[in-house]
Amino acid sequence: MSELYKLSAHEIAARVKQRDVTARDVAEDALSRIAAVNPTLNAVVQDLPEGALAAADRVDAALAVGEDPGPLAGVPITTKVNVDQEGLATTNGVRIQKDLIAEEDNPVVANLRKAGAVIVGRTNTPAFSLRWFTRNSLHGHTKNPRDPSITPGGSSGGAASAVAAGIGAIAHGSDIAGSVRYPAYACGVHGLRPTLGRVPAHNFSTGDRHIGAQLMAVSGPLARTVEDVALGFEAMAAQDLRDPWWVPVPTALDPMPKRAALCVAPDGMTVAPEVETALRDAASALIHAGWMVTEVDSTPPIREAARLNVQLWVAEYRRGGGKAIAEENDPDANHVYAMLSEIADPPDVNDLLDTLRTRAVMLREWQMFLAEHTVLLCPVSGELPFPDLLDVESAESFRRCYEAQLPQIGIPFVGLPGLTVSTGLVGTIPVGVQIVGGRYREDMMLAAGRVIEAAGTPPMPCDP
Repeated sequence: MSELYKLSAHEIAARVKQRDVTARDVAEDALSRIAAVNPTLNAVVQDLPEGALAAADRVDAALAVGEDPGPLAGVPITTKVNVDQEGLATTNGVRIQKDLIAEEDNPVVANLRKAGAVIVGRTNTPAFSLRWFTRNSLHGHTKNPRDPSITPGGSSGGAASAVAAGIGAIAHGSDIAGSVRYPAYACGVHGLRPTLGRVPAHNFSTGDRHIGAQLMAVSGPLARTVEDVALGFEAMAAQDLRDPWWVPVPTALDPMPKRAALCVAPDGMTVAPEVETALRDAASALIHAGWMVTEVDSTPPIREAARLNVQLWVAEYRRGGGKAIAEENDPDANHVYAMLSEIADPPDVNDLLDTLRTRAVMLREWQMFLAEHTVLLCPVSGELPFPDLLDVESAESFRRCYEAQLPQIGIPFVGLPGLTVSTGLVGTIPVGVQIVGGRYREDMMLAAGRVIEAAGTPPMPCDP
């Protein structure tokens, strides 16, 4: 193994395009890294050697005749098992979908291929992508490469574990209540939840989802550098009209003032001292880089936005997903679904109408707040990454997790983007911060993220 796996996506693409190294060399090294570390992690639940080497050979062939294979030329990546990839099962971590073979790529996968990426494996997710932990009855238990006693996060826990350990330079993830941002936090990497409509995505194998998921679920990248997050985002966001929510907005817009709001404890949530320290250190880094940072006591609603997120999300399961959960009978999913069902009563049509009206009111508040401050610096979670499987220990432990995750759950309700930036370790436990921006202002979030990243991050990649 030549340790090409340690390079960033930017470095790999540049070296492949300059023909300093072949895409096949990079792919073979990535596959060797899977063989070396994945048995310990179970982050990748299906490696794809034949497809990866064939894709790498296409990149090399394009370069040989003077063609540009794309911005991710030869970059090894992973995709999550809840996204359609032609010829493979979209399992979503459940046995009842192990034979659900996709006939065509999800738009986000198609965009990654068009950009020249080489897909080396499929990453694990909890059953139904329903938790901030990653274990299921089909693919098993994914571990955190930095410390196996803590969660790798979820639902993109396999994605975060893989990229943290050097399996691929960029990982695909999806986020409806923190499923990109929290695994990035837990594994000590960076992850972007884009604005609703930024990244086209749709699973043709399962059909269109109901309004909650349509408004809140997005795909986004995880990576070891903020620059690679931006590169992955750019590739993922290319036009695909098969997603009716996709919006043709450039990924870089006119600059906004470098103003940030710091809110340590949104909606009065309890925040661990180590999390507060990370936030204040990040704010100091921004100030030293010329940003104006204003500490605020409150933000537009997060706690109520989180409850309404759950109401819309669980309503979809109540239309038939609950039957699927019962059929799968995964113990973890049974417990989490029961606990989520306690948070919000089944809505009638008037509840649904009220929820959607409230969403407009809240989004207006957020837009005005983020017009004044440009970005919000706030916790990813109120706690350091949880002890693994904490949520299924008891009803009380689930409620503890839910309370700590309010910033993860509330932001998607209004369709806003969020960026996790990993800032360091507390012993062996990662810590980081979340940057929230206005709609389509990922560019300003990434600009702030680069500043915070420059102040220090955990060593990457790490050996499990």
